[in-house]
Amino acid sequence: MHTLKAAILASGMVLVLAASSAQAQPGWGGGWGSRWGGGYGSGWGDPLMGGPVGSPINNRNSRDPREGRVEVSRFAAQGPEAGELGHGPVTVSSESGDGPWVAGPERARYEAAIIDALVGAGYDTQTKADTGGQDVQLKITRQVLTPAEEKRSPVSGTAAMGVSNRGSAYGLAVNVDLSKPRSALISTRLDTRIVDKASGKVLWEGYATIATREGDNNWPDDRIAGKLASALFDGFPKADPVPGAAG
Repeated sequence: MHTLKAAILASGMVLVLAASSAQAQPGWGGGWGSRWGGGYGSGWGDPLMGGPVGSPINNRNSRDPREGRVEVSRFAAQGPEAGELGHGPVTVSSESGDGPWVAGPERARYEAAIIDALVGAGYDTQTKADTGGQDVQLKITRQVLTPAEEKRSPVSGTAAMGVSNRGSAYGLAVNVDLSKPRSALISTRLDTRIVDKASGKVLWEGYATIATREGDNNWPDDRIAGKLASALFDGFPKADPVPGAAG
């Protein structure tokens, strides 16, 4: 009987000691108050885990700030001939500039856009004058600002494993990129020069540029041509005087 009581008493002491020992353990980072910031080397913020993983979805279609932005520069000569700007008959011709060749059908879109702008500026585009009047000369140039992106796997990831005084840790980051590779960013430049046919003097000239994505349905050639022509002839014949061109 005494032996049985002693055994029961000993078992109870063992349970008490085991419970006390369990309460003394730090557990998963030291209780609820620090669980998410502790354990396994401080969790998400631990260098062992490579820092915060962030969003698993990566969208690389961030818009280039140059896309759709038009830059314009215009100059006008000084003298009596400059007073004829915006009056009389005018003819339009075009050529391809340096870089990729701009074919005739494409240049025709820019010619049409310039003709509309000339009519709005007060010119007569219907009368064909062989000697008098003015000649508007266009040059369309394209160049690649940023090459097209290469095809890539839509899923990628990294893994890290480490050991600290609190145990071992294993981290896995998966990146899902569902965006399509971006096409090349193309600069289109429209140079325009207005020449007096009788004297051959340049009365006015300017250029406008815009950057668009190759093959972008939002920026067909017609819209690009109209955008550049409108920017060039906005406030025509307003322009900066050509230095040293007076007289």
